[in-house]
Amino acid sequence: MALNNRYDFVMIFDVENGNPNGDPDAGNAPRMDVESGLGYVTDVCLKRKIRNYVELVKEGVPGYNILIKPDKPLNEKFAEAYKAENLETGKKGKNADDVKKAREYICKNYFDVRAFGAVMSTGDDPCGIVRGPVQINFARSISPINALDITITRQAKTSEVRNQKSGDTEMGRKSIIPYALYRAEGYVSAALANKSTGLTEEDVELLWTSIINMFENDHSAARGKMCMRKLYVFKHDNVLGSCPSHILFDKITIQEKEGRIPRSLEDYVIQVDNNMPQGVEMIEKL
Repeated sequence: MALNNRYDFVMIFDVENGNPNGDPDAGNAPRMDVESGLGYVTDVCLKRKIRNYVELVKEGVPGYNILIKPDKPLNEKFAEAYKAENLETGKKGKNADDVKKAREYICKNYFDVRAFGAVMSTGDDPCGIVRGPVQINFARSISPINALDITITRQAKTSEVRNQKSGDTEMGRKSIIPYALYRAEGYVSAALANKSTGLTEEDVELLWTSIINMFENDHSAARGKMCMRKLYVFKHDNVLGSCPSHILFDKITIQEKEGRIPRSLEDYVIQVDNNMPQGVEMIEKL
């Protein structure tokens, strides 16, 4: 079913004794704005967790494959789209109609392309570029983060020669944040969904479910305890929207309680202004 409503949304999640999104350019330390000290989590990281959840709950269901995953080269998947539509493969200089048919096949069969879009213009069987109707901003922490570099040891030997130099154990390091509360904002463009990818109301409901559960099947020792705490959805009564998204985002404010070192959600106050502009309904999903 086509989308009749634009959506904006706010996600609030936290991490305890973990690294929510390591930076490979900084020794995999938690990502941080060096000027403000605020931590951040990339949109790519958040979308990866949504993809993983959809793949887990919709495995084998037609139309809910995941394109961006490390199973096979993307160019092979593009060629499969051409073969499925009985189009010529392996030859450069595709005409626009063939590219369009292949692109429509990809959108129909891959949830993450319907939602987030994809650049599929590589190889001999290009499927064009799809701009996704679902966009997510970087998540940013409410307070400056305190990233700790913890030294750890391991008794298992890597090699005999190395352990002769280092003794009975091997040393390592682990970057963690004792606690941080993050906020991320996102958008669902009904106009773009109806025009380009075919994202449906059912897909949007799956998106909300995926956001709520994105950390529940993704736990690891490195990421510590991560929880989605709140999901606020602003539903407009039309395709193009009833007011700018930033006005709605400003309806939700988070403040750190005075005199506390943040170590839990209880150290913050989340305030919601329920006075919505005309044509907008706020739904608290979590």
